[in-house]
Amino acid sequence: MDHRAYIDAAAAVLGLKVPADARAGVETYFQLAASMAALVEGLPLDHADESGTVFVPVAPQGDAP
Repeated sequence: MDHRAYIDAAAAVLGLKVPADARAGVETYFQLAASMAALVEGLPLDHADESGTVFVPVAPQGDAP
């Protein structure tokens, strides 16, 4: 995917201006996000898997009181 083209298109639609000095950081973020998405997309899922609708924290293991 061409992240630069996406950044340009999304910024135009949203009426945002990405300053030249911030451009490299925005492109780096998109590359990082794409690599994380690829990892998630690569996970095998079956019919029993579903998204969590509510976050329920779990007590830490080990030194927790």
